[in-house]
Amino acid sequence: MTNSELKYKLNSNSPVIAPSMLKCDFGNLHREIELLEDAGAQVLHWDVMDGHFVPNLSYGALLIERVRSLTSMAFDAHLMINHPEKYIDDYIKAGCNSITVHIEAVPDPGDILKHLNQSGVIPGLAVSPETPLSAVEPYLDQAGLVLIMSVEPGFGGQSFIESSIEKIKQLKSMIPADTILSVDGGIAMDTIAETAGAGANYFVVGSAIFDQADYSTAVSELAAKAGSKTASST
Repeated sequence: MTNSELKYKLNSNSPVIAPSMLKCDFGNLHREIELLEDAGAQVLHWDVMDGHFVPNLSYGALLIERVRSLTSMAFDAHLMINHPEKYIDDYIKAGCNSITVHIEAVPDPGDILKHLNQSGVIPGLAVSPETPLSAVEPYLDQAGLVLIMSVEPGFGGQSFIESSIEKIKQLKSMIPADTILSVDGGIAMDTIAETAGAGANYFVVGSAIFDQADYSTAVSELAAKAGSKTASST
């Protein structure tokens, strides 16, 4: 599937609930992937942290590549790392279908976005809470996905930053109609409807899925909550 075809599929099947694999049980990763696939998740979101751009460390391209054969779900890599241009090809090779870099790590991401697009990968651009949208505005026509961080990057389990709602609304008015508008951080049953109403259609979710006994119920309830709000706001 090409990046254009995947983007069309995700937009057509929105709201998309993308489980954040940072919160999964890595001692039983194969089983976690099976459970998420059975739950109807379309995308697995891989948070990559280097201990420099953000304080914490997570996993890298090697782990993602090793589990790529376990599922047909799309893989979305969120690179919270310095100098992502050095590692982009590793994540392409690992089988990621979309790769997102931070504007704070690459003030001029044009070449990276172009390379990702030419490689058949959806090019993504992330914006941290304190960064104004003016920083990414020159690159919005090149990004197939734009990610609003609604918490500070690098830590799971944080509370949703309420000012993110206005930022999502503003971004929605700036991006092409087919650009995926993603939000990551503190997304749960009490925040997903408001973010959907603001214009987001792709929701990265950690604790609200992985802290639940039944992933299928969690995914379906989150999607229903977001879907009803999206429908009522259009």
